[in-house]
Amino acid sequence: MQEKKKVVDIVIYVVLTVLAVAFLVPIALVIMNSLKSKLYISTTPFVLPNEENFVGLKNYVEGLTKIHFFDSVGYSLFITVFSVLAIVIFCSMTAWFITRVKTKLTSAIYYMFIASMVVPFQMVMYTMTKTADVLKLNNYVGIIVIYLGFGAAMAVFMFSGFVNGIPMELEEAALIDGCNPLTMFIKVVFPMLKPISITVAILNAMWIWNDYLLPYLLIGTKYRTIPVAIQYLKSGYGSIDYGHLMAAIVVALIPIVVFYFACQKYIIEGIVDGAVKG
Repeated sequence: MQEKKKVVDIVIYVVLTVLAVAFLVPIALVIMNSLKSKLYISTTPFVLPNEENFVGLKNYVEGLTKIHFFDSVGYSLFITVFSVLAIVIFCSMTAWFITRVKTKLTSAIYYMFIASMVVPFQMVMYTMTKTADVLKLNNYVGIIVIYLGFGAAMAVFMFSGFVNGIPMELEEAALIDGCNPLTMFIKVVFPMLKPISITVAILNAMWIWNDYLLPYLLIGTKYRTIPVAIQYLKSGYGSIDYGHLMAAIVVALIPIVVFYFACQKYIIEGIVDGAVKG
């Protein structure tokens, strides 16, 4: 039995190692080629930088300057931070309400959120774009409302599972002490939602920071987020300077990768806690 378990562990370890390599190799290739000249990227993409093809930080300087990269960082940061805050605050309050107030209406609202999780974005993107135009949401502030709408389903689902595990006695004690529902949520409930709040924030931050299609459809070239700005490294005739492109991709990855590694332990903790409590 012990030998069989050891064999299974070795197989799992080998499979996970292969998967890790499969995911890391493309990233390594991007970083490696961002230090090479455009000609050598096309002809010898798998060759390490050497005296012949190495250009140092030239691709980074020229590529980021060409697309006004730091303006795009500002728009991406603004949209990501405030969209995540909106999702965490409003969805936690919604989940708490529909979990604690048991009526046919709240049940219907909950199942509407669940049902919306299976609707592909492509089915609604054209009507969503038209609606956003009519409501004047096609700007870097209005898109936060759109992200709140698309992120609400999963967030409410995760928060609801966690809220179910919070003892009602704590809330009843807060009511006896004179708290109104809003004060009770802020002072009693929300602090206990910290693990799942961090999980929801991380997952949505990675999605919004890297999202290309929604910003492209809604705000286009006027307020370029990083993914939208990067595509403008392609010339009008379809040619691409891959050195500039890969340098921009590397720099765009750094903030969200650092953020993920700083908070990764909370993702599993929050999901597991929510599943167990629900």
